[in-house]
Amino acid sequence: MIKSIWKRSLSFGLILVFLFSLTACGGKNSISTPNQSDDSTKKVKEEAKKTGFSWDMAKGEEIKILFNQHPYAEAVIKKIPDFEEKTGIKVDYSITPEENYFDKVTTSLNSRSGDPDIFMTGAYQIWEYAPPGYIQDLSEFIDDPNMTASDYNIDDFYSGILGALRWDLVPGHKTGTGPQWALPMGFEAYTLAYNKRIFEENGLKPPKTMEELLDVTTKLNEFDGKGTYGLALRGSRNWATIHPGYMSTFVNYGAKDFEIKDGKLVSMVNSKEAVEMTDMWAKLIRAGGSPSWSSYTWYQASADLGAGKAAMLFDADVVSYFQNPEGASKEAGNISWVSAPLPEGKTEVNSNLWTWALAMNKESKHKQAAWLFLQYFTGKEYSLWASVNAKVVNPARQSVFEHPDFVEVIKKADGYAEVFKETIDGTTIQFTPQPHFFETTTEWAATLQEIVAGKFGSTQEGMDALQKKINKTVEDIEVE
Repeated sequence: MIKSIWKRSLSFGLILVFLFSLTACGGKNSISTPNQSDDSTKKVKEEAKKTGFSWDMAKGEEIKILFNQHPYAEAVIKKIPDFEEKTGIKVDYSITPEENYFDKVTTSLNSRSGDPDIFMTGAYQIWEYAPPGYIQDLSEFIDDPNMTASDYNIDDFYSGILGALRWDLVPGHKTGTGPQWALPMGFEAYTLAYNKRIFEENGLKPPKTMEELLDVTTKLNEFDGKGTYGLALRGSRNWATIHPGYMSTFVNYGAKDFEIKDGKLVSMVNSKEAVEMTDMWAKLIRAGGSPSWSSYTWYQASADLGAGKAAMLFDADVVSYFQNPEGASKEAGNISWVSAPLPEGKTEVNSNLWTWALAMNKESKHKQAAWLFLQYFTGKEYSLWASVNAKVVNPARQSVFEHPDFVEVIKKADGYAEVFKETIDGTTIQFTPQPHFFETTTEWAATLQEIVAGKFGSTQEGMDALQKKINKTVEDIEVE
């Protein structure tokens, strides 16, 4: 465990640290059983009722924030002095590198000390932190006009992004209902980025279907000699290999990760649709994936697109976005975007997502001040500034994405805004919430590697074996 100190300065390296630290987010953490008392929340709300909302209602208090090392955090930190001046609240913060970040969050929450008051989280981590009572239900504050600014407008968030951070705490129940456990700072969806120069030189058009994607991937293998290839994908033995393009395509084929049968979660990874999709994915990798695919994270995959080694990248829209500005990579200015290719006959585009969000510690002793911090740094004014001036892409608020200032920024990326609009309505968490998420998806990634390597007689055989392993892992879960 790295010891991090509370401090008031931050230095980041390349913007690509941002893109995404996401891939390492996760792993199972040991958590304890909570005391569900919410007396402190009631007290805060009663005090606010006496005065009504004002930005200085917690003047003189001090809060601590725990940040993952990430440009979303960098943007917030730049504006902390403005927040302190507006509210009279002192903010101390610490930054922890991603490889240690969630270990530190878990240790801090397990202590029940109330420190930190606010921390960064992803949606999947909520499935571990909310059930034992580590996270404050924000709905109690959002719905209270004495606690929330009249212009905050919770409905301005894209519903799929906000809903990804809502859950009723029942394993097997989808996100989108129940308490609001966190508020989004920004997010990524999964689309196909391609190199316009390479496509033009080879007389090709961007694919619209999975069959066309396979054809183009095959044609572009070694398009410029050994070491160049058609399609960059993640492939490492890590849950993050499954959650971007793979899971988005999985859902577009009509496949599901689980169904509820007789009060139990039953894995559906060996269904007809799941096997068909996984078989296609394996064909793509064999036909024109990186020779080093099984070690690839988002970083290697996006770097290959930027370097001109890969003609296409099926991954987070933002990782390719940041390869495109002038000077960012060798192929800057040559990258364009299209929606995720669909199976023949399908027309509805769905995407999984990742969001970095801010959550409040249930044991915080400064909930009023913490809630003001959450409001300020997910509000419209800050979100617009961050998206236009601090490279916070994608913004989670619709008014920000449609604002003329952000439109001017994003129009430099060919096709990006159009693809975003085609994808956003179908963008949300596509996995079924369950406490063994990181374990089961990591096993899924391992099986995918074995299928691609030909260790099974067929894709069906591999997915049958995976289904048995997953069912064994989740057999302790009872769905109410």
